[in-house]
Amino acid sequence: MTVSGKETLAKVPAITLGFWLIKVLVTTLGETGGDAVSMSLGLGYLASTGIFITVFVALVALQIKAAGFRPFLYWATIIASTTLGTTLADFATRSLGIGYSGGSALLLSLLLLTLFCWQRLLGRIDVGSVQSPGAEGFYWLTITFSQTLGTALGDWTADTQGLGYVGGAAIFSGALLLLAALYYGTALSRTGLFWLAFVLTRPLGAVVGDFLDKPLAQGGLELSRFSASACLAAAVLLLIAALPQRAARKGH
Repeated sequence: MTVSGKETLAKVPAITLGFWLIKVLVTTLGETGGDAVSMSLGLGYLASTGIFITVFVALVALQIKAAGFRPFLYWATIIASTTLGTTLADFATRSLGIGYSGGSALLLSLLLLTLFCWQRLLGRIDVGSVQSPGAEGFYWLTITFSQTLGTALGDWTADTQGLGYVGGAAIFSGALLLLAALYYGTALSRTGLFWLAFVLTRPLGAVVGDFLDKPLAQGGLELSRFSASACLAAAVLLLIAALPQRAARKGH
C-alpha cells in the first residue's frame, strides 16, 4: 500500500454487517465476563473495575501506538471496554446506590458531553476521522461511556421496568431494526445513527448475557458465566478470522 493509500484509512473498522454481528457478541461477552470476575470470583465491582480499567488503558495505548487498523487488537480493546462497562456500571448503580435510573441519566450526560467536546474540538465525530491520537482518545472515551451506559440501561429495562431479559432483548432488537430502516430509508445523519446503534447494541448484549447466566427463578438459563464467556470468546475469534476486516476510509 502506498503512503497516500495509508493516509486515506482510519484506525478503526469499516461499518459492515459483520462489524455489528461481532459487536453484539462482544457486548454479551462483556456482560458474562464482567460478572464472572466481579461475582463468580467474588472480587467485587470496585476491584474488578480496577483490573479491567488497567487492561483497557494498556490496550488503548497499544491502539494509539499502532500504525494502522489491527483487527484483533481493536476487538480486544472493545472487549476490555465492555467488561469495564459492566463492572463500572454495576459499581455506580449498586455500590454507590444511585440506581439504574440515576446511573443511566448520569452516563448519558457524560456520553453526550464527550461527543459534544469531540465535535467542537476536532470538527468530526465519524469513524472515518479516527486516525489522530486526539480523535482516538475521544473515540475510546465515547466507547467507554457508551458501554457503561448500555449496561445500566439494560438493567434498568429488564429489572426496574419489569420487562425481563427476553422482553429487554426484544425492545433493543426492535430499536436496532428501526435504526437500520432509518439508515436505508432516510437521509438522516449516518454518524448520528451509528452512535445510536453503537449504544443500543450494549444493552442488548447486557440483557442477553444476563439471560444466559442468571438463575432460573429470575428468568435466566443459569449457565456458567465462565462457560458462556468461553463460548462467546471462541465465536468472536472465529468471526474476526472468517469475516473480512478492513479499515474505515477517511472522509475528505
